Amino acid sequence: MTVKPQDALSYPPRAMRLHGAAAYLSMSKSAFLRLIEEGKLPSGIHVGGMVLWDRLELDAAFENLKEADEDHPDDPSRKNTIAAILESKR
Repeated sequence: MTVKPQDALSYPPRAMRLHGAAAYLSMSKSAFLRLIEEGKLPSGIHVGGMVLWDRLELDAAFENLKEADEDHPDDPSRKNTIAAILESKR
């Protein structure tokens, strides 16, 4: 198996292709692309025939996702199963 230099880095690269950008946010490529279509993640930039995502833009977009999620603390979909069970016992 060939090891790519970027696979051995101890820090994330500044620019990432689709697979790396989705992995950086711990999501599948399809979820990543869906969030791009929804305008929640940046669409990347075209450089030399490649589409690259800037790590700093991904960080900022993720912060925005967190803030939007925090705006809805009572949303039932945010509660895990244990929290729902405990709440129903009250």
